[in-house]
Amino acid sequence: MDTTWMDIAAGRGALAVGLLVAGVVVVALLIGAFVVGARIRRREPRPPRPEEQPRLPAEGPVHEVREHREPAEVPKSDQRVTPHDLPAHGNIPSRTSPSQERTRWSEGGSGSFGSGGT
Repeated sequence: MDTTWMDIAAGRGALAVGLLVAGVVVVALLIGAFVVGARIRRREPRPPRPEEQPRLPAEGPVHEVREHREPAEVPKSDQRVTPHDLPAHGNIPSRTSPSQERTRWSEGGSGSFGSGGT
């Protein structure tokens, strides 16, 4: 009697059992991930109700303001200047420029290096 077929069938049976066990492990991990996600979601605050949502101001939407600003100059010094040496600890606000015209590049150039101009 030839037992080669039995050996092959036994080997495939072990492979099938191994795949079945791997499938059960994957399903168990997915169910565990779902349970952990549900627990985390329960701890999060609830979404705001419609009456708790932000409202538009009475004067209407805020629009973008375009203006040219002048930078604050760094004080000249013989020594190295650090931010804490500057007035207002380096948080000097800029001011509105008296000229609100946009700066333009020179004629015939794109304003970048290597633009091919003269």
